[in-house]
Amino acid sequence: EARLRAPGLPDAALLVRRMNFAGLAGLLATEAPGGADVILADLGVSSMQIDNPERGFTFKSDGPLDLRMNPERGQSAAALLAGISAAKLETLLAENADEPHAALLAASILGAQSRAPITTTAVLASVIRKALPADAELSVRRVFQALRIAVNDEFGALDTFLRNLPHCLKPGGRVAVLTFHSGEDRRVKHAFKTGARDGLYAEIAHDIQRPGAEELRANPRSASAKLRWARRA
Repeated sequence: EARLRAPGLPDAALLVRRMNFAGLAGLLATEAPGGADVILADLGVSSMQIDNPERGFTFKSDGPLDLRMNPERGQSAAALLAGISAAKLETLLAENADEPHAALLAASILGAQSRAPITTTAVLASVIRKALPADAELSVRRVFQALRIAVNDEFGALDTFLRNLPHCLKPGGRVAVLTFHSGEDRRVKHAFKTGARDGLYAEIAHDIQRPGAEELRANPRSASAKLRWARRA
């Protein structure tokens, strides 16, 4: 969701646009051609989406294995599993979620898929737990994360956003990006370092900021959050 102060309107006025991060440059070209003073990108998934079984983001309650941010676009996670090879699924699990058991899980998931289509969140979680009976819960979360990233092309959108980001800021403008897993954070860190090296950023964060104890108590889901910032040259 993009929120912009509308030119010529009172400071409190906002323009709200529902869109992908990748489209920010196009939006600013129309609504704020001079660029932005401040950009805050929160890459987290909405808790309302995660907690709604009908959206297929949670394995705590059974629901359709969907995982799309926009259910009207693209293919669902169930459709992805129906057409993917073991080698591609292994790569997807490793690259999107740093899953150490990627090969085992890819074989187990597609083995179960060959016997009966995996179309619900509970079935997929059960397959993962059977493959890793000792300690499966972290891998369950990783598999769901990897599939969600894939069906929504989250890394593709993030890479486009980061590539265009310096040109979306006014000189001296600031950006802060809030990430929630290592794949996102690596991309932000690399983009900021490259931008600083190329003279696009005058200053970048050298240390990440994490939630404090009080915030963790109020919002346990913030535990994995990392914030990095940069200032446009």
